[in-house]
Amino acid sequence: MEPVDRPEYHLLIRDLPADLRPRERLAYAGAASLSAAELLAIILRVGGRGENVIRMAERLLAQFNGIAGLAQAGYDELCLQHGVGEAKAAQILAAMELGKRLAATLPNDRTQVHSPADVANLLMLEMGLLPQEHLRTVLLDTKNRVIRVVNVYAGSLNTAVVRVGEVFREAIRANSASIIVVHNHPSGDPTPSPEDVRMTEMLVDAGKLLDIEVLDHVVIGHNRYVSLKERRLGFA
Repeated sequence: MEPVDRPEYHLLIRDLPADLRPRERLAYAGAASLSAAELLAIILRVGGRGENVIRMAERLLAQFNGIAGLAQAGYDELCLQHGVGEAKAAQILAAMELGKRLAATLPNDRTQVHSPADVANLLMLEMGLLPQEHLRTVLLDTKNRVIRVVNVYAGSLNTAVVRVGEVFREAIRANSASIIVVHNHPSGDPTPSPEDVRMTEMLVDAGKLLDIEVLDHVVIGHNRYVSLKERRLGFA
């Protein structure tokens, strides 16, 4: 009888080679040296059948479009992800909530937005390479400091699918004074489309009703961006 090949499972971080163990690397190089996936892997502790914990962390970050998306995920949504379950969902949400509370206690360390370039510098590196359109809102306080960035939509964006309530929901919860709307063009050309202008007009009008000013709508391409506010598109 021929031997059966069995896949090797690395279920615990300690099962990984020493130079790949996030906790050991954190100890000698510091937490800042670890990727988001490695930090998440430390929180999750163990992977699942056929998937080590770092691969699981990478999959979750990809599925939720990064840390910002994962931070917006609900408990039930996380529990439905393969290999997560109730314990890991609770661990993820607890870690994300600690991060939010820390950010709230350090207002002077928040990024302050002075221009569209500040927004582009904050998000272009990631959003400029996304293979599909994403719509995000940058929530700002009364001094234009970033409270957090919220991932609102992924997919083809137009006024028919963009719901005003979704765009402003987290801004209302966070008591934001204003928001900046950001989305990317996977083609790499950030030139605003007529649909982008119509969407901007709709969101600006809604912001006036909600008393949350839409300061700008920034379109990101490959190493380029366009501010609709600067071009006076969609802003009266």
